[in-house]
Amino acid sequence: MSIELATAAVLGSQLLEAKYHVKDDFLLVQKIIRSALPFLWNVRRGRASFWYTFEKSALKYPNNVCISFPRPKKNPPPIKIDSDGFKVYDDQFEVETFTYKEFYNMILRFSYILKNDYGVTADQTIAIDCMNKPLFILLWLSLWNIGALPSFLNFNTRDKALVHCLKIAEVSQVFIDPDCMEPIKSTESQIYEELPNIKLHYLNETELFKTLRDPSIPKYRAPDNTRRVNDKDFDPSALIYTSGTTGLPKAGIMSWRKAFMAASFFGYIMKINKKSNVLTAMPLYHSTAAMLAVCPTFLIGGCVSLSQKFSATSFWTQAKLVNASHVQYVGETCRYLLNTKYHPDQKSHNVRIAYGNGLRPDIWKEFKSRFNIDGVGEFYAATESPIALTNLQFGDFGVGACRKYGSIISNVLSLEQVIVKMDPDDQEEIWRDPSSGLCVKAQPNEPGELLMKILNAEKIEESFQGYYGNKSATSKKVIRDVFSKGDAWFRTGDLLRMDQDKLLYFVDRLGDTFRWKSENVSASEVENELMGSGSIVQSVVVGVQIPNHEGRAGFAVLEPKDGLDTSEILSKVHKHVVNTLPKYAVPQFLKIGKIEASHNNKVPKNLYKKQKLPKGDSGDETIYWFNQDGYKELTNQDWAKISNGQAKL
Repeated sequence: MSIELATAAVLGSQLLEAKYHVKDDFLLVQKIIRSALPFLWNVRRGRASFWYTFEKSALKYPNNVCISFPRPKKNPPPIKIDSDGFKVYDDQFEVETFTYKEFYNMILRFSYILKNDYGVTADQTIAIDCMNKPLFILLWLSLWNIGALPSFLNFNTRDKALVHCLKIAEVSQVFIDPDCMEPIKSTESQIYEELPNIKLHYLNETELFKTLRDPSIPKYRAPDNTRRVNDKDFDPSALIYTSGTTGLPKAGIMSWRKAFMAASFFGYIMKINKKSNVLTAMPLYHSTAAMLAVCPTFLIGGCVSLSQKFSATSFWTQAKLVNASHVQYVGETCRYLLNTKYHPDQKSHNVRIAYGNGLRPDIWKEFKSRFNIDGVGEFYAATESPIALTNLQFGDFGVGACRKYGSIISNVLSLEQVIVKMDPDDQEEIWRDPSSGLCVKAQPNEPGELLMKILNAEKIEESFQGYYGNKSATSKKVIRDVFSKGDAWFRTGDLLRMDQDKLLYFVDRLGDTFRWKSENVSASEVENELMGSGSIVQSVVVGVQIPNHEGRAGFAVLEPKDGLDTSEILSKVHKHVVNTLPKYAVPQFLKIGKIEASHNNKVPKNLYKKQKLPKGDSGDETIYWFNQDGYKELTNQDWAKISNGQAKL
């Protein structure tokens, strides 16, 4: 065979492997079998908890760095300018590191304090209200050691939503990071009024860590027979709050099985190993960081690096300082990074894989090229969903997809993950064939709702755990009689499409939830809070797309009460929403006018989702936008600045 033919054959086989991934499929199946059997055995003998996994790594890799934290200095020096005119961010941070042995011992000492000073026991649900820092993981793993159930609060949540989060999870104690205590402080009176027995603990982080480094402090490792030995694989390991269409957050159950699958399979797919250093600026109170960064990395003895708060200007500097091999993203952060000016740190890092969800196809290749990234790990998942979709993409094939496996696994998954046709007259509803009453699979490249099969339709909780203490919300996520009588499927609530190669692509969200500033916003929750302003009779809230911005910004239509002028309405609404809603949920745009209901008394929200900014289709509508200290009229000049990034929403 000539050299040319041999070269062509090799290239041909590489292209086929890049598309069909037969070898990768085979290795992944092997990994699943090798990992699943020991896990199931551990569950049977009362060791479902991920605590044992962390402890095993701590004993096996005592000298490996467990956590790296570029802590922002409280009194940083003035930012220097280097000889090439670039800002130097290195000395704005002080990098703290903890080995597995050090952190394990700190956990045992803190467990002793939690048990003896605070009375924490295995039958309690304990809330963690904390920013991205070692303190969060210390609290979390100490609770797992004792056997208590951690509840991860979104530290932006306040007012009625915060009280609701504590109530539905039956939280008995809350441990609070001093750097994010304001929303809880401002809601204290409401919390104690509705939950008089709850205990709020404001921690002194500096003194606590000084104490936990003291070898004279006793250590406590809970006996195995006290650590929830009756837990099954589908029992909760943690509660992570998610926003839905019911108006208030719901406590999504993160089961031991999902923690195991995230650690074993997701980590394997994203090539996380004991030498990996995974940097996340995503909040630990979401499953992306907690379950898809911390758990996979701790399983294998790698290092988790925590960025306290995402900063587009210093992100790559932090990646360089901790020597990250992986970074996490959501689509919004990728665009923020691309919108920054060139900085040499964006190339001087060792990051090779960036993984997350929401990286748009139009900036995918640019993101990889500009920041010298070899592979993008795009995934699709929800906190409550039974399984995640993944695509670790190198080269050119698979750009934009959120699921890319080989032909073997894709054919198997086609039985478990299905995109179904939507009703042409109501794109929010799944279409059923009138003759059979059953659903129909969408055609290639036709958007439809993604459904995931619940294997045991009689015992749904074994596949889909749903929401803690909320059977009604859980049942709404299940659809039955989809392809046969009696079957059951999980509704993702999202539109996806599948191409001819069985790659899946995210299209849009269904229902009343939209995503803004990397957070899910419940439209009905915002609508309820707008009513609390006392200035309107009803409202409609939707998410609208803004040029060069990820997600959808909140747009509210307000029907005013009689006798109030516009300035009074805007003032009352502004004052109320900034005090009751998280910053990301505050509507960015308002319109005042009559809200017309359809013939079935439903508000036609889809019409408002098509709102044209800045002046409507007619060009003479008055829209208001959230600008610094209040709402003011949106002009063409304002809109131009918003669209090109000069004015920030």
